[in-house]
Order: sequence, then C-alpha cells, then structure tokens
Amino acid sequence: MAGTLYLVATPIGNLGDLSLRAAETLEQVDFIAAEDTRVTVKLLNHLGLKKPMVSYYRHNTGTRGEELIARLLGGESCALVTDAGTPAISDPGEELVAQCAAQEIPVVPIPGPCAFVNALAVSGLPTGRFTFEGFLAMNKKNRRAHLESLRGETRTMLFHEAPHKLQATLRDLAEAFGPDRRIALCRELTKLHEEVRRTTLGQAVSYYEAHPPKGEFVLVVEGAPPVAEQAPTLEDGLALVDKLQLEGWSTRDAVKEAAAACRLSRKVLYDRVLARKKES
Repeated sequence: MAGTLYLVATPIGNLGDLSLRAAETLEQVDFIAAEDTRVTVKLLNHLGLKKPMVSYYRHNTGTRGEELIARLLGGESCALVTDAGTPAISDPGEELVAQCAAQEIPVVPIPGPCAFVNALAVSGLPTGRFTFEGFLAMNKKNRRAHLESLRGETRTMLFHEAPHKLQATLRDLAEAFGPDRRIALCRELTKLHEEVRRTTLGQAVSYYEAHPPKGEFVLVVEGAPPVAEQAPTLEDGLALVDKLQLEGWSTRDAVKEAAAACRLSRKVLYDRVLARKKES
C-alpha cells in the first residue's frame, strides 16, 4: 500500500504560526522533503524534532521526484515543506503532486501560512475575485509582455517581488496600468518589520526611489475598472427590425420585439420605421 504525501505549510516569518496539526504531521511522517534542509532544520530544532530529510528544490525536481515517488510507492510517508508558506504555490511541489496523482498516491494538504492570501486580506482592495501572478520575469521584455496581457484585467492582481527588483517592477506596473492605480505593498508579513503601505503606483515609484526597499514583498494591485456596457441606440433597434423582417416578422411584431430587446420606446422606434419608409 502506498504511503501519503503531506503538503505542510510552514511559517512565512513568525514560528508561532505553525499549526499543531502541522507539527504533529512533521513528527509522524517517515521523512521530510525540504526545499532547503538548512532552513527546515531550524524549524525542526524549534519543535525539538529530528527527522530524516532529503532536498527537493527547483533544480532537482526531476530526478529527486522519481526517488520520492518510489519511496511513497514503497509505503513510506513524506512531508513536503518549502522555506516558507504553502508547497506548490509559487514554490516547488507542483510536479510532485501531479506525479502522485498519476500514480494514485494519496496527497493530503496541511493548511497554514500563505503570503499572498494574507496580503490580499489586509490590502484594503477587493477580495471577491483575484488572480495570483507569482514572480514576474527578470527579463524586461518578458516582464512587460506579461503586464501587457493583464492591462484589461478587472480582478485584483497579486505578485511576489524581491527588494532588488521592486523599483523596476513598480515603474513597469505604473507604465502598464497608469500611475493612479491603487496598490498595497505588503512587506515582511508576520516578521518584526512587517509593513503594509497602501498607495498608488505613481506614489509608490516616488517613495521607493527615496527609500531603498528591504525585505520580501507581496504586491496587491487594483484591477482595471470594468468597461461600461454601451446602451443600445435607435440605430441598433432599426437594424434588429430589419433583421426580423427579413425572417418574416410583421413590422408591428418586429418593432415590438426590437424595442424590448434594445430597451427602446416602442412608439419612437415605430415612428422612425415609418418615417424611414416614407423617405425611401
């Protein structure tokens, strides 16, 4: 019988955020697959645990993934952890979960910290619909192409960003979405120097030119305003009358249907149809 892969969310800063269930899972599994064993050993020391660990990071997911699958199929249980947050969300794990699904190996999420969800919650921007875009490309051309594809996005957008790339990213965001678009910059969430700055893209560019950024950021950007639906015109109503008459409708019935569909006055539309006939 195959073992189980547990996706264990770990603190994004404050070790007190580790859940009791997460701690129990780390204690009970046969081994831990960690993005960086040097980081995870600090968490295990905090919990007073000693566990066999293997590394599972972005550049060894292929070969190491096969090894993990073999051990899981052999009946061992494994906890997958990243340096911070929820595995497989902008961190290693996506490929391993897909491999487990293909082999019908049980995968159990152990919920916990997730930086972008917490940033969205405190942003003050709409939370009903959003899109998580992760890290933008380092290549300027690719980064701008990504942002261009989001120009008409009406949902709240979330990005991860490192401090050394923040100023360039803010300038590109302001160019793509306009300087007046609202943004919440969430820095070092749950850590000692946690900060949430709610401002506009233009003001954010100016602020961080004068104050070099420090720490990891989640950027929460307001979506584009929805495009207002244009009300049907009298010409739209006339066009629909013509279409219906070609399909065999009487003038009176076509006008009644078109007026209702286009939210127009039946009398005004009918009078215009009659006037048009006289003109022709």
